[in-house]
This record gives sequence, structure tokens and C-alpha cells, in this order.
Amino acid sequence: MPTGFQQLGGEIVSGTLALSVFTAVLGSLEFGYNIGVINAPQKIIEAEYNATWLHRYGEPIPSGTLTSLWSLSVAIFSIGGMLSSFCVGFVSEWLGRRKAMLINNLLAFIGGSLMGLSKLCMSFEMLILGRFVIGAYCGLASGLTPMYVGEIAPTSLRGALGTLHQLAIVVGILIAQILGLESLLGSEELWPVLLGMTVVPTVLQMSLLPFCPESPRFLYIVRCQEHHAKRGLRRLTGRQEVGDMLAEMKEEKRRMDMERKVSILELFRSQVYRQPMIISIMLQLSQQLSGVNAIFYYSTSIFMKAGVQSPVYATIGAGVVNCAFTVVSLFLVERMGRRTLHMLGLAGMCICAIVMTVALALLDSVPAMSYVSMLAIYSFVAFFEVGPGPIPWFFVAELFSQGPRPSAMAVAGCSNWTANFIIGMGFQYVADLCGPYVFLIFAALLLFFLIFTFFRVPETRGKTFDQIAGNFARVRDMDMDMAMDMNMDMDIDMDGDMDKPSTELAYLGEESVN
Repeated sequence: MPTGFQQLGGEIVSGTLALSVFTAVLGSLEFGYNIGVINAPQKIIEAEYNATWLHRYGEPIPSGTLTSLWSLSVAIFSIGGMLSSFCVGFVSEWLGRRKAMLINNLLAFIGGSLMGLSKLCMSFEMLILGRFVIGAYCGLASGLTPMYVGEIAPTSLRGALGTLHQLAIVVGILIAQILGLESLLGSEELWPVLLGMTVVPTVLQMSLLPFCPESPRFLYIVRCQEHHAKRGLRRLTGRQEVGDMLAEMKEEKRRMDMERKVSILELFRSQVYRQPMIISIMLQLSQQLSGVNAIFYYSTSIFMKAGVQSPVYATIGAGVVNCAFTVVSLFLVERMGRRTLHMLGLAGMCICAIVMTVALALLDSVPAMSYVSMLAIYSFVAFFEVGPGPIPWFFVAELFSQGPRPSAMAVAGCSNWTANFIIGMGFQYVADLCGPYVFLIFAALLLFFLIFTFFRVPETRGKTFDQIAGNFARVRDMDMDMAMDMNMDMDIDMDGDMDKPSTELAYLGEESVN
């Protein structure tokens, strides 16, 4: 057992827990692989699109059509994820967390097969459809994996193990970048194999999932199967006495029985869930609208504009930085806290985006700025993985109890994928219009999300699901009571009996979430 894991939160990780987390994040690995796989062979695939067009119509493909087809090939991945992410709540409740992950792999097989056979069939439509289907797989995986890992992890390790979802994503991106080298699978003949390799993690996950227990929280709270939940807890913790964990789940179930199952519409209508739901959406938007996926999707062309001699290898370097700083976050998240790391990452990315803009703007007159821009890109990626990369994925699961959690994960996931689609589809056009100043847009957005996080996002480190949900309920009740007192005081004041209340309400409302 790795020593590093034993030191996280003072908990000893059992073999079953390690196996279950590893198996679950294989879906995240595949998610990352399909983010990065389309980048390196861009020019070769575009040449294949042109050859197919020439074969069909007897003339080269128009430049505008090629740009639109390529942007669609990149962005339709996000459309698939956006649509399927709305089904996370329903699928996870209907099939259970583990079985849902198992059946979801069918989409990966279909998507990988369509992409792998597209060259043989001379059909760019098959590649685009395959990207859509694999996106649908990743949309479900991006919700199911953090939900499952968050529910099986001990409270003291929940942040660290939740970070593994993002670590697997960046490892998948790095693997795709390395295999995408022209000397490996990124060649004119082998690029279909590169796209079809996405089925490998699928086979491994399907082989291991039968040996992993279902989420005990799901079994006890949703299915009311206390015996099976106890057995799962014993396997995951490696100890026979699990009464303390079961007591926590009993309290959560009591709250859920009072809450009942919560629909997506009720998340926004109810005052109980509105604030954590807004926080969840904003955290997801802060991840995607930070501009990091613009670098993931178009890093090769960005490095070329920066004057880098070997842009593909520079892109791989960004992937290495990606992985390294995700590991750093893994060990910091339970020590520094989610909120602190998220703000640190946002502030660092904002500064790097400004430096990147200045460096790219001065590149023609000062050639040395190519090194500055490259350093800014690497630093941008590093700060992303410290906070905004891993934290939003598992933070949503922490903000909600078992009743509203599936619906909340669905809404948050859809928000993430929608922003992902906007960046994937629109960045190239905006970059062509704004030139090197495009990253100033991201800098402004990062500053906005930093201010929002400072004033509105609470710290959840070391708290149980029930404590976190209870804190939001207490804040709401306090605000409602004080609002009623304010109204009463104002009524009295209108009669001339008392002075108007001070701004204490606003101060306490702000203080409670900090």
C-alpha cells in the first residue's frame, strides 16, 4: 500500500477501497484521453477530410467548410457530454452507481468503433458521430465517477480521493498527447488506431467493476438495504466495526426522508438548495471558462503562433506539468482546504493570462517573448490543476445530501459541458478575431470567479455531508429570521416607535458563508 495514501488524513486505505477508486477513475482516464486525442493529429485528419471531399465531389474542400467541420469534430464531443450529463441523476438512481458505470461502457465501445473505422469507410460523418457518442459516455462518467468516489471515501480522505478523478483526466490527456506523436500513432496510416484506443480503459474497467462494492450510502439511504451497506462498508474500510459510519448515514437518511427526492426544478425553486446550487454552477463555469480547455484543444496551434520550434513536444510538456501539479493538489487539498486552493489557482491563472497576452502581443518585435509565453502557458496549466481543475468535480457532491445530490450533479455536469462546448466551438473564431488579446477575456472571467469564490464559497474540509448540508440550512434559517425581524422593526419604525435596523443582516449573511 502506498505510504502517501496512509498519511492522507491519518486513514489507512484498504485494498478494496484502492481497487474501487482506481476502477472508477478509469472512466476519468478515458474522459481525458478523448479531450487530448483530437489535438495532435489535427492536420492529418483535416487532410483526410479534404481527401474524402475530393473523392466525393471532385474538388478540394472549401477552407470555411473545413474549419467548420473541424470545429464540429472538436465541439460535438461536448454536446454529447452536455446531453448525457442531464441523465446522471436518473441513471445513478435507477441502476446504482456501479452498474451505471458498467453499462455506460457500451457507449465507449460504440464511439471508439465509429472513430476507428471512419478512415476505412471514408466517412468524416462517422468520426463526428463517434465523437458525439464518446462524449455521451464521458458526460455520464464525469458525474458517476465523482459521485461514486465521494460516497465510498472516508470523510478525511474525500478531498484527496476526489482529486484522483482530475488526476486520471490529465493522465489520459498526457497519454493521448504522447501516442499522438507522428512517430507513434499520430501518422497518416495509424491515426484511426489512435482514436480507437479509447476502448482499452473500457475493457479494463468492465473487468474490474464486478470486484468493487456498490456505494454503501446508495444501498442504505436510497435502497434501504442495511445488510448490504454494512458488508460494503466492512470491505471498503477493512474493519468489522462500522457503527460510526452507519450512524452518519442514518442521520443523512433521516434528513433525506424529510427532504424526499429532489427534482432539478426544485433545486432552483427551494431556498434550501438555491445557494449551494448557484455555487456549484459557478464553480463548474470557473473551471471551463478559465480558458484551460482552449489550451488543451488548440495547444499545438497556440505554440506554433508563439514561435515554438516543436509545438507537439511543447504540448506534451504542458501535459506533464498538468499531471505533476494535480499530484501536488492531491496532497494539499486536505491541508489547505478547497476554498483556499481554488482561489489560489484562479488568481495565478489570471496573472498568467495577462502575461501570456503581453508576450504573444510583443512576439514579433521581441523574439525572446516566445519563452515567456511558453512559461506563462505552463504556469497557467499548473495553477489550474492546483485548484480549479480538481475541486469543482467533487465539491458539488459535498454540498448536497443524498436526496438532492443526483439532480445537483446532473445540473452541475450540464453546466460544465455547456461551457466546454462554448469554448470548443467558439475559441478558434474568437482567437482569429482578437489575436493575442483573446486571453484577456479569460483573465476578466477569472477575476470575476475569484471575487465570487471569496465572498460566496464555503470551506467543506473535514466536514461530513450532513454537516455541510446543515450549515446551509442554518444560514438560510438565520437569514429568514433576521429578514422577518427587519420587517417587524421597519413596521415599528413606521409608527415612530423604533429606529431602523442597521446593515447587520448583510454582514452576517456574508460572514456565514466564509
